[in-house]
Amino acid sequence: MTDFTSNAPRRRTTRRGSEFLFYFSLIFVLAIPFVTASWLLDVFQKQTLNLHGPLARAWAEADRITPILFSA
Repeated sequence: MTDFTSNAPRRRTTRRGSEFLFYFSLIFVLAIPFVTASWLLDVFQKQTLNLHGPLARAWAEADRITPILFSA
C-alpha cells in the first residue's frame, strides 16, 4: 500500500490583515536607515557588492519583527 501522507503538500497560508500590513510598513520604513548603515559598513569591510541590499535587509527585518509583535 502506498503512503501518500509523506509527500502531502503543505499549505501555509497566513492571513495578513490591514493592521499587520500597517505595522510591517512602519517597521520597514524605520529599518531602512539602520540597515543602510550596516550594509555600507559590510560593503567597506568585505570589499564586495555581492551582498543583500539595504531594502532586502529592511524587508527581512520587518518580516522577522512584525510577527513577534502579534504573537505577544
